[in-house]
Amino acid sequence: MEGTHQMMGYDRASTMFSPDGRLLQVEYAKEAVKQGSTAIGVVCKDGVILIADKRVADKLIVAEAVEKIFQIDKHIGATAVGYIMDGRILVERAQLIAQQHQITYSVPMDTIALVKEISDIKQSYTQYGGARPFGVSILFIGVDDEKPVLYTTEPTGIFFEYKAAALGEGADAVKELLYKEYSESMSMDDGIKMCIRALKKVLGKDFDARRIDGAFVDVKDKSFQFIDKKKFKV
Repeated sequence: MEGTHQMMGYDRASTMFSPDGRLLQVEYAKEAVKQGSTAIGVVCKDGVILIADKRVADKLIVAEAVEKIFQIDKHIGATAVGYIMDGRILVERAQLIAQQHQITYSVPMDTIALVKEISDIKQSYTQYGGARPFGVSILFIGVDDEKPVLYTTEPTGIFFEYKAAALGEGADAVKELLYKEYSESMSMDDGIKMCIRALKKVLGKDFDARRIDGAFVDVKDKSFQFIDKKKFKV
């Protein structure tokens, strides 16, 4: 059926529905996310964390120069999975939206409000011609009203709030571990250790602390911070 759809040209534009009601260009974008490097988000009792594999395949690349996790606002962070160049554009848009909100209203923007804005942008690229959908999903972390939150945004423009989530090529294996080990009462330190165990399971002999990036937002000070890489050597 997929081959028939392609021959009929239903995948030539994101605005063209196939006879069975599918937007094939959007589905291709979701496949790009599945092939992206693994990223994990976990909500803990004292904050929320992001752990991501930078997938630095070339030994000549300076690993520290590869950005996988981004600060959006003082209390919001994000990581992109899929086409990172698409993610960078959306991250920069998110940073601008958060700054504009702060200047206009003199208060930080809620994470959920920012997620909706970015999801609306993604959705628009599935509805209008002349451009392809964004081939990236973004995990957002933040603290809203003393509550740590985690959201995922898909290429379709759909978003969900999670207690724990995984995206990318190793997502299924990571989710198996999350289902078994995740607890809402776990601390961020325990959450980091759990994520590293999951990445070790996914990456096997390719696991290297230098290729792992991490960040968190603490409930107490609502401040985004990067995780010391020493914590990845567990």
